[in-house]
Formats: sequence, C-alpha cells, structure tokens
Amino acid sequence: MTTLAIESSPWHGNDVGVPYPTYFHPSRAAEVASWQRAVRRARRPWLFAFAVGTRGHGSDKNVDGNGAFRDAIIEQCAQWRRCGLLRCGARGQRNDCYAPGNVMRLFKSAAFCLQPQGDSYTRKSAFDAMLAGCVPVFFHPGSAYVQYRWHLPADHRKYSVLVPEDGVRTGTVRVEDVLRRISAREVAAMREQLVRMIPSIVYRDPRATSGLGLKDAVDVAVDGVIERVRRIKQGWLSRMMPWGSGMATLTSTETCFFSSFPVVS
Repeated sequence: MTTLAIESSPWHGNDVGVPYPTYFHPSRAAEVASWQRAVRRARRPWLFAFAVGTRGHGSDKNVDGNGAFRDAIIEQCAQWRRCGLLRCGARGQRNDCYAPGNVMRLFKSAAFCLQPQGDSYTRKSAFDAMLAGCVPVFFHPGSAYVQYRWHLPADHRKYSVLVPEDGVRTGTVRVEDVLRRISAREVAAMREQLVRMIPSIVYRDPRATSGLGLKDAVDVAVDGVIERVRRIKQGWLSRMMPWGSGMATLTSTETCFFSSFPVVS
C-alpha cells in the first residue's frame, strides 16, 4: 500500500509526500499560463521575505526548539531593510496571513522566501512561495528534499537554497550574507525553474468540467504510484528505504538526515 501525505514519515516506507494545497486552483491551462507570466514580470524589491506565526514556547522540546529558531530568523529579518516580514497573528494584532492576497503579494515581491521548520519538518508556506516564483530557503533537508521526490527536481540547487540551521542558531551564519552571495543570474535561473514547476505543484479546480491540459499535482502523484507498483512487481524495491527510495540515490545531505533517526528492525 502507498500512502500519499502532505508530510511523509521516515518510519513508514510506504509514505510518499505530495504538495500542500496552495491558494491557486486553475481550471484551464490558460489560467496557469497567465499566472506564470505574472510571476515572471513581478517586481521584487525585497531580497528575502518571511511570513511567520508568533508561537509561545511550550514544554514540547521540538516545538520549543523550532520556535526559538524562528525567533532568530525574525530578529535577522527585522534588522535588515531588504527583508519583508509578515507577522501572523502576533499578540494584539490581526492575523493578516488569513488573507491569501497578503501572503502572495509579499512572496511575489521577494527574490527568496525563508522556510524554516514549522510545527513539523514541512510548511505549506514553501509551496505558496514556489507558486509566487520566490526561491525557497530551507534550513533542514527534511523540509522538502526527502519529502516530495515525485514533484520537485532531484537537484535541489536548481530551485532552492539550503542554509545550515546550526550556523544560524549559533550566530556564525547570517541569512542575508548567504543570499547576497548568490548572483542575479543564478536567482533568475532558479525562478525560471520554479515557474516551469508550477503546473505540477498545484491542484486543479475539482469543479472544472474539462481537463486542465497539463499534469497537476494529482496527475504526477498517480503516475508516481503506477511507476512504484511497476518497480515493486519487477523486484526493484525489495528493500525499501524511507520515502520509498534506495540509499544509493540519496545525496550526502539527505543521507545525513536519515542517519539522524534510530534504525528500527
């Protein structure tokens, strides 16, 4: 059995990650093409942007640790004039993140969008950023690279940036320093890759009376399941690794991620 989930588990080899639903559900290919043109033409005055909810630090170690890390990112963003910061539901403030337009306008105005871990490894915001043509900046490989193998390119450098989380925590790495070293040509290439990825990471409007004419996230997932079954029947996946892939196909970053989990026999 193959389970499709917005976040797959390293302890369940049959789990496969599929994209979080975004705010865009096209019914025709023309709508996708129009959105892609708008993303390409968008003015991006912010170098990077961060939409984040303010959370209290509870007793849970993982949530507390992620909350403290988000606080460090917020502090760096607030101190730099080229970072767009949208606080979601801060004390005494309205939750502007409930309005999709606010989030998407911010992401379409930035070259990079920061995507630290949420309450778990992944965040819906990462796919909102990709939809906006905003290059996602991840701080942990579990946030995307080992999750969405059917929907995202195997070479994550083509569409995203990975900043070492430990360096940010200790203060030895500043996010803006990393991003400023990336050339405009490289950023443009990553953005174009994101634009080409848009059809495969969105879900078409289920009310549409005809096909989209492009493969959306569901089509990609169905193709992946069919291919997975074919390989299983041929005996290619006799020993399943987490996320349904053999260790030989993992990058060094991903291998390091998997090695952090205890082996369960």
